[in-house]
Amino acid sequence: MTMKILDYLNQFNLDIRRTGDARFMDQKVTPDVLCIIADCVINFLKNDTSREFTVKDIWNSKYFNTIVKDIFSKPDVTEETAKHEYDKLIQQPLKALSYAHILNCEKRGNTNYFSVKNYELFEFISLKDRNAYNFLYQYLVKVLTDSGLIKFFKEFKKKYEAGEVNNNHFKDLKDRFEKFIIGNTNITGRTEVRRIFPKVLNIYASKNNIPGTISGRISKYPFYYTDLMYNRRNWRDVHKDKILTRQEADNLYDKLISEKNTPYNKYLVVKAKNIIRKLHRYSEVKDRFAGGEATQVHHIFAQNDFPQIAHYVENLIKLTATQHFTKAHPSNDTHMIDKDYQLVCLLAKSDSVKKSIKAGQMIYRKESFIHVINIGLTLDLPSLLSYKDIKLILMKQYNDN
Repeated sequence: MTMKILDYLNQFNLDIRRTGDARFMDQKVTPDVLCIIADCVINFLKNDTSREFTVKDIWNSKYFNTIVKDIFSKPDVTEETAKHEYDKLIQQPLKALSYAHILNCEKRGNTNYFSVKNYELFEFISLKDRNAYNFLYQYLVKVLTDSGLIKFFKEFKKKYEAGEVNNNHFKDLKDRFEKFIIGNTNITGRTEVRRIFPKVLNIYASKNNIPGTISGRISKYPFYYTDLMYNRRNWRDVHKDKILTRQEADNLYDKLISEKNTPYNKYLVVKAKNIIRKLHRYSEVKDRFAGGEATQVHHIFAQNDFPQIAHYVENLIKLTATQHFTKAHPSNDTHMIDKDYQLVCLLAKSDSVKKSIKAGQMIYRKESFIHVINIGLTLDLPSLLSYKDIKLILMKQYNDN
């Protein structure tokens, strides 16, 4: 997927010195917000992917109001006091995506009219915040490279890896960025630039496992994916008393967002189920019970037992009602899991993942499917396994037990 993003972005010159536009990134452009706003737009567009839309269109949609109010604990969109906050929450991600040529943007009077230019990448961003994060990193590196700034970020990284970085190196990077933006855009004050700089550095820092910035200062430890989120109320106070590996940080994030009955967790699970409903028309398990209408989306590893992978599309499979309530859950008891049929579902899901990826769809990741297996079966399988090896291991695991 990285190559698709790069191939597309490389068609364009994103040099800030040429565009004079500082809104390539902004305060509200975080992976979770970018993903949610893209999801809200897709919900608004329905099947008309060429339809124009404005910030007000998204703001007034029932889907946006329900999601944002619950997830971010913000007031109802109809409240006048919320107008400025909601405008930024929608406008800033859309402007960043238009700078990246994912969206078209045309200003008529005082209103920006948007439309989708690259629906494939836009949908990819909307599926999960990890996708939005991966896109943001490639996009920001492209902007920094075209603008001649990437060398300063690389120097900062090199200093850290050599054990030499200190607050002066951080201050130098920050000052260079501020002077560049003020000198090449219509922003004239440092205050506004200082809202943008952390969003740029922290994405770069998280991907490269180096310190970012918190409250205007260099962070004590390498910046983690969890720290990037706008919706991080539940985990912003988690004390990190040691340097985490990338896997440990990812596992922490999965654990924190999987808290039961939180609005964000509910949103992620419902969203994942809707993706599966849309993607698969028929049952994914081709057995003698597959003849009926496929109306059920089933957690292969139960949501109550494995909440940290409940929102993974790789842990969800579409079934008929008979398959779901007589095979996956014997005697219609949803608290019971038939282990033999769980294996059947995993093998079928492996085929679905392989087929989807081969078709160029961007819904599944083989690495995520292996992660689901590792969590569900308490294994430590490497992410580079072939589909054949995955199936052989699964069959051995279930047969041995």
